[in-house]
Amino acid sequence: MVDLAGLVDRARAGEARAVARLISLVEDASPRLRDVAAALAPHTGRARVLGLTGPPGVGKSTVTSALIAALRRRGRRIGVLAIDPSSPFSGGALLGDRIRMHDHTTDPDVFIRSMATRGHLGGLSLATPQALRVLDAAGYDLVLVETVGVGQSEVDIVSLADTTLVLLAPGMGDGIQAAKAGILEVADVFVVNKADRDGADATVRDLIHMISLGRREIPGPHWRPRVVRTVATTGDGVDELVSAVDAHHDWLVSHGELEARRTRRAADEIEAIALRTLRERLGHVRGDETLDRLSKQVVAGELDPYTAADRWCAGLRPDP
Repeated sequence: MVDLAGLVDRARAGEARAVARLISLVEDASPRLRDVAAALAPHTGRARVLGLTGPPGVGKSTVTSALIAALRRRGRRIGVLAIDPSSPFSGGALLGDRIRMHDHTTDPDVFIRSMATRGHLGGLSLATPQALRVLDAAGYDLVLVETVGVGQSEVDIVSLADTTLVLLAPGMGDGIQAAKAGILEVADVFVVNKADRDGADATVRDLIHMISLGRREIPGPHWRPRVVRTVATTGDGVDELVSAVDAHHDWLVSHGELEARRTRRAADEIEAIALRTLRERLGHVRGDETLDRLSKQVVAGELDPYTAADRWCAGLRPDP
């Protein structure tokens, strides 16, 4: 049996081993997962969450490493969740993003954890929200969440982060590509990395044009996304990126949007847990006689699947 109270106390005191153990309990869906969540809850709600997403090859891990260095110079404790894709064939994951962050491995105020998606879509791991709570409870000022390389619709990060960075690089698409719906619509800050390459000016121009087209006269506060150039390998533009991130955070606080985003995040998390619980409960009764009978009626054309689903759900009883 794990001493959860002691483990949480050691994590809050800055013990990296205790933080790692808590994340492992979350990631492995421990039978004591609910106890872990209850023990962490009183200590959460303080960390700022910064999400980094974008297509493969734009330099997300390198930008993350450069951000860590810039934020550490400002005295902030940093937690990092680097999400790597799991192979659809072997089920394994390389978990190699930490290789590009080796400069920070000996810093006691930086905690880096790689996590596999384990088949979950959307650019994140299913355990990411609870792992984020662990780092929040452990007292990290900012938590950077680096998604897997995503395309045009994997936007789970927007429901998890206070500020979302979308990274792009020159030569990865023309203006039409930049204007397509998807990850570009979720950005609070655009980062054109590798800006020393040919085509950087055109990429920035396309983004600014897209932002101007996307402006809508809608009621309430409206943040206009910033566009920042960086060369993460040399650190160029990283201080400007930190300033843009801080400006967005100040805007969120001054307009009451930070609490609104976090409330929506909690609602999404509650809904996801409830749906998982329901699926597990349905899985336990999947072989019951009622479902078999209703399935045969659907095959025979005696019932439509919606009516059959309503009748099956009406017959289910919640666990005591």
